[in-house]
Amino acid sequence: MRVRASGARATQPRHGEHMATVVYPGSFDPITNGHADLIQRAARLFGQVIVGVARNINKQPLFSLEERIDLVRAAIGDLPNVRVMPIDGLLVDFVTGQRAQVILRGLRAVSDFEYEFQLATMNRHLRPQVETIFLTPAEQHSFISSSLVKEVARFGGDVSVFLHPTVAAALRERIAVG
Repeated sequence: MRVRASGARATQPRHGEHMATVVYPGSFDPITNGHADLIQRAARLFGQVIVGVARNINKQPLFSLEERIDLVRAAIGDLPNVRVMPIDGLLVDFVTGQRAQVILRGLRAVSDFEYEFQLATMNRHLRPQVETIFLTPAEQHSFISSSLVKEVARFGGDVSVFLHPTVAAALRERIAVG
């Protein structure tokens, strides 16, 4: 709630009014319900959310960049202030190119913090005007990672509770073919 200088209450800003643009980057290989939870919550907090699907040269993804983009779109539905785009290159270059002011990162556990802190510090060094914020997923999603979901799926475990149905079907198909 905004408060006017006189102390009288003003209304909440309307959706997207005077609100920052945030970039939520990741490889999303595949997108999990934990990722989707953070995207949905960010959509309520920010005027515009850009989900940046990274072409990570350090990882061998199970799904192509185009497939991951399509799966993200399927998993998040039709949120009016969310766009899904590929990221190729430095994240801070992408963020400033999109006129965003904030990078969103998820923290599942304390073990994530050290790595995420290093990334945030490097990004701040490269682009001091870009802020990084952290959100934790809902408790029921706090242990889910794409890597863990893929491992369970490879051994025949049921991962449908961790993924959107379209994503779960694509993963089952990919594992069966692979």
